[in-house]
Amino acid sequence: MWIAIVAVVVIIILWVIMSYNGLIRRKLKTENAWGQIDVQLQRRFDLIPNLVNSVKGYMEHEKDVLTKVTELRTAWAGAHSIGEKVELDNQLTGALKTIMAVSENYPDLKANQNFSELQEELRNTENKISYSRQFYNDSVTMYNTALSVFPTNIIASMFGFKPQTLFVVTDNEARNNVKVDFGK
Repeated sequence: MWIAIVAVVVIIILWVIMSYNGLIRRKLKTENAWGQIDVQLQRRFDLIPNLVNSVKGYMEHEKDVLTKVTELRTAWAGAHSIGEKVELDNQLTGALKTIMAVSENYPDLKANQNFSELQEELRNTENKISYSRQFYNDSVTMYNTALSVFPTNIIASMFGFKPQTLFVVTDNEARNNVKVDFGK
């Protein structure tokens, strides 16, 4: 009889330990995934001054777009929370789309070797950011699911695990295609 009780207690303790460790692994995976996004966003922000400088001479009447990109880059450097960085990233994505769309109307700019290389670097970085966002959201979904399903939800609530936030586009403008109109 005592052996059965001890066995049940040991099994419960092992289950708690395994569930706790599984939640910790998932949480660390989401933090790592956010770190990968952060690295790619930093890479993008490092490319922006070069892109802006190569575009400045060609796009005199698009100065407001270039100013906005510079302001967003500065604001991102001062952002502290994931939510702030997500919002600034969404705004910057829209502004960069505008620069790329406007650049189509400047043949000399499109032919500029430096601009072409920067554009390709930015395109590669955007692809990496997109992949990193997807990986982050997958990791967060797995973690949040583990927090919600029985019986690990018991362990999660006992040890104070909190759900993570998905990376979502909050700016409806960022969801739309960029429209460039020189008829004004």
